[in-house]
Amino acid sequence: MKSFRRLRRSFEHGVHPAHYKEQTENLPTQRMPFGEHYVMPLGQHIGVPCVPDVDEGEPVRRGQLIARPGGFVSAALHSPVTGTVTRIGDFRGVDGGFTQAIGIEADPFSTQEVDPEAVPDWQSLSLDAFIEAVQMAGIVGMGGAAFPSHVKLSLPEGVAIRHLLINGAECEPFLTNDHRLMLERPAALLEGAEIMRQKLGAVETVIGIEANKPDAIDTIRRHIPDGHPVRVVPLKVKYPQGAEKMMIRSVFGVEVPAGQLPRDVGVNVNNVGTIVAIADYFLRGMPLIERVVTVAGPGVTYPANLVVPLGTPVRDVMEFCGGLRPGSREIVMGGPMMGRPVASLDVPVLKGCSGLLVFAEAPTTERREYPCIRCGRCLEACPYFLNPSRLARMSRARMYDEMKDYHVQDCVECGCCTFACPSNIPIVQLIRTAKDDLAHRKEPGE
Repeated sequence: MKSFRRLRRSFEHGVHPAHYKEQTENLPTQRMPFGEHYVMPLGQHIGVPCVPDVDEGEPVRRGQLIARPGGFVSAALHSPVTGTVTRIGDFRGVDGGFTQAIGIEADPFSTQEVDPEAVPDWQSLSLDAFIEAVQMAGIVGMGGAAFPSHVKLSLPEGVAIRHLLINGAECEPFLTNDHRLMLERPAALLEGAEIMRQKLGAVETVIGIEANKPDAIDTIRRHIPDGHPVRVVPLKVKYPQGAEKMMIRSVFGVEVPAGQLPRDVGVNVNNVGTIVAIADYFLRGMPLIERVVTVAGPGVTYPANLVVPLGTPVRDVMEFCGGLRPGSREIVMGGPMMGRPVASLDVPVLKGCSGLLVFAEAPTTERREYPCIRCGRCLEACPYFLNPSRLARMSRARMYDEMKDYHVQDCVECGCCTFACPSNIPIVQLIRTAKDDLAHRKEPGE
C-alpha cells in the first residue's frame, strides 16, 4: 500500500495532559508478597464470562485452570496462588455491584512457585491451535481494555496482516508499568513479538514508543537480534497516542475507516504487556496469573511498580505501599483519563488493571458545571473527529438511538473532550451512559 510508506509521528487533535510519571518511571519493578485471600471474577474481560471448572473446598495450585471460556469472546482463568477454593458466588466488583467470582485462600506453607505445564511447540501449531492455546492461557489486552487476545488473531477469509504493531506509547499520565517492562524485559518482549509475527504471517514488527521514553527506545533497539524484521518508531508525546487507531495513523499514515478494525488495513495491534504474556506462556509455560501494576498518585505513601498476582485485594496493595496518605479520597483503577474509581478497597486487581492511582481531595472534588458556550474545544480535542458537545446534549435528552447516527459507537471514551471542556461538562461520562444503555438494550423478542 503506497500510503504505508508515508510515515507520520502523530495524529490530528488530541490533548497534552501533564505526565506525572516522575514518581515511578525510575523505580525498578518489585514483586509483591503473597497475601491470604484472592478473588478471581469470572468476567475480567470484554465478552462472555468464564465458567467455573473447580468446586468449593477444592485445592488448587498456582497456574491451574479454574474457569473455562464461556464462549469464543472469552478467556480462561487460572489460580494466582496455591491454596483452596473457599467460595464461588457473588463478590463486590470494581464498580460497586456484585459479580460472580471464585474466592481462593492461599496456602501459607506453599512456596507459591509455578509448576509450568507442558506447552505445545508454538512453531508446530496451526493458527487455529495457536488461537485456542492463547485463549486457554487467559491472555487478554493488558493496556486496560482487556479484550481477549485470541480474537484479534482470528482473521476473516481474505484478510492478511502485514504489520504487527506493538503499543509501547503508555500515554496515560502516572502509568509506567509498560515503560518498566520495556526496560527490564526487552528480550521477552522481542520473543513474544516474533512468535506473534510468525503466526500472523506479518512482514514486520513495529514497536511504537513515545519520545519521552528514550531509555526504552535505546534498550529495545540494542536487543533486536540481527536480521529480525523489527523496528522501533519514536512517537510524538500526545494523548491518546496509545489508542490503536491513532497509533496506526502515527506510524503508517493510514486512517482506519469508521466501523472498521485495524486488521482491515493489514495491522494487528497489541500492548507491550500482552506480548510479554505471550512469551511467558509459550516459552515458560506460565499462563496469565500476574501483571505489573503502577501504584502512584499524591495519596500513595511509597509509589511503586509491582508484580501483583491477579485477584489481590486493592487493600493489600495499598498496605504494601505504606498505606494511604491523610486526605486521600479516591483510588482509580487504570489511568486518570480512562480509568474508573474503585468502589471498595476489597475489590481485586484484574487482568486489565494497569495502575492504582490514589488522589487527594482537591483533584477529585466535583467541579461546578457551567452551560456549554459552544467554544468548540471538545471538537478540536476529539481524535475521532466527533462532535462531543452534541453527543452530550443528546445523551442528557436520552436520545440514545439518534446518537448512533452521529457515530457514538466510534467514541473510545478517551476523555479528551472532558479534559478540554472549560465548562466542566462531564461529556465522556454522558457518552458512556448512552453507550451502556445501547449495549444492554434487548432486541424485541429477547
